[in-house]
Amino acid sequence: MSNNTETSEKESLNFLEEIIERDLAEGKNDGAVRTRFPPEPNGYLHIGHASAICINFGLAQKYNGTCNLRFDDTNPVTEETEYVESILKDVRWLGFEPDNIFYASDYFEKLYEFAVKLIKMGLAYVDDSTPEEIAKMKGTPTQPGVDSPYRNRSVEENLDLFERMRKGEFEEGSKVLRAKIDMASPNMIMRDPVLYRIKFAHHHRTGDQWCIYPLYDMAHGQCDSIEKITHSICTLEFAPHRELYDWLIEKLEIFPSKQYEFARRNLTYTVMSKRKLLQLVNEKYVAGWDDPRMPTISAMRRRGYPPAAIREFVKRIGVSKRENIVDISLLEFCVREELNKVSKRVMAVLDPIKVVLTNYPEGQTEMLETENNPEDPNSGNRELPFSRELWIERGDFMENPPKKFFRLSPGGLARLKSAYIIQCDEVVKNDAGEIVELRCTYFPDSKSGQDTSGLRPKATIHWLSVPHAISAEVRLYDRLFQVEDPSADERDFKELLNPDSLIVKNAWLEPSLADVTAGEYYQFIRLGYFTPDPDTRPGKLVFNRTATLRDDWAKMKGK
Repeated sequence: MSNNTETSEKESLNFLEEIIERDLAEGKNDGAVRTRFPPEPNGYLHIGHASAICINFGLAQKYNGTCNLRFDDTNPVTEETEYVESILKDVRWLGFEPDNIFYASDYFEKLYEFAVKLIKMGLAYVDDSTPEEIAKMKGTPTQPGVDSPYRNRSVEENLDLFERMRKGEFEEGSKVLRAKIDMASPNMIMRDPVLYRIKFAHHHRTGDQWCIYPLYDMAHGQCDSIEKITHSICTLEFAPHRELYDWLIEKLEIFPSKQYEFARRNLTYTVMSKRKLLQLVNEKYVAGWDDPRMPTISAMRRRGYPPAAIREFVKRIGVSKRENIVDISLLEFCVREELNKVSKRVMAVLDPIKVVLTNYPEGQTEMLETENNPEDPNSGNRELPFSRELWIERGDFMENPPKKFFRLSPGGLARLKSAYIIQCDEVVKNDAGEIVELRCTYFPDSKSGQDTSGLRPKATIHWLSVPHAISAEVRLYDRLFQVEDPSADERDFKELLNPDSLIVKNAWLEPSLADVTAGEYYQFIRLGYFTPDPDTRPGKLVFNRTATLRDDWAKMKGK
């Protein structure tokens, strides 16, 4: 390999890969790479979590390491088994299988022992101060804090009080365990942080076994150490916590896991705040956490986003140390690129107008062959029924067309995809002057693949046989917000919702779609990408629009 190639490969590494390769070159951790994805099971994962999943599992895969899924279940008030199950489903759907599945609650006894060790070393104490008093003692970023009046309790007294906290002898909020570090530290987190608090709440795994629970800083680094995680990767908001992470590991003399931070990425036209998303759900602005307009992984799965597209999106946005906002058009581009490769092409009409072929034999049906996916030569062909009465899109006909309108018009020609050329002879209207039917001539010698007519229409349109078409509910989803960055707008974020983010229509589909199941990918020819919704039942088809065929928002912004 040439030096230029080596330089090019080295330059293409992100900063996390550079750290890992440097550690491997120096022989650290006996050449092992162990990462973890540690979500708190208190809600549904969103696209930001998808980045963390892909980064942690991706690094483990690249360097032949391992990646654990560890549920950070140290707050029994907000955590539920439902969220545990949904998180595991999301991880696996994205294409990753954890090497191990752990819970912080697996280590509650060990974490308690760590706390006792800190007390014995004179590095932790029980504080009777209220949360408000503790906050006031901490001072400000420009003023040092002051010592708690309980800071100099004896080791024996602290051990006794901490054991009685565990036994449930004290009221919730009456006592906490704090680390004894430095009340004048420039890092506010190092000013005697709270390590344990009393919480009388039923835990989804340990039941009522515990009434004291470790806070994030007491649990996270120590769980990493127990699992011998070599590269603990988290988002930038945890950078100030790294000093405490290292301090606890050093004082406890346990495996030296190391924390590294990357920047979270926000998406345009959405919000990532769990509080705001919960508000949208609770106030019925959306139909639930998996509403296809939401930025959750479960919502994207329901909308029809392929997992490969999300992985490609995460790869394209890369890993950075600086937070920024990513244009959702990039995610949609990745979705279209993947769906174009894997989607079966089918016929659907969303806004129908009837065409009657006056010279086609009444009662006759013929089967016409059409390809399933031109991007996949192995996808094969299927047959479509063709008859005297057809549906076409209303937008494919204009009675008084402008100069560059090449679809169907009075006296004009158009090719029916995989079928025949037709000519519009007569427009039928109702009493209100609305067009209800087009009477057309078809040319028998213009059949696709066998055309000898010599006719050269400039447009091809899609169609359905009226007697064979099946009905469906189609949900046309669009971006949830009207503005690029709702979080930066001073108005109430709910005022910024896009009123056209969901339009429900009744549509006609080709008969091959009668037995579809959720999770399949289709391109409705000329209309967009669609997927069956889990609401689909026998005799009741429901399709979600995953994406339009092109970025209509970019076109709208350019106007």
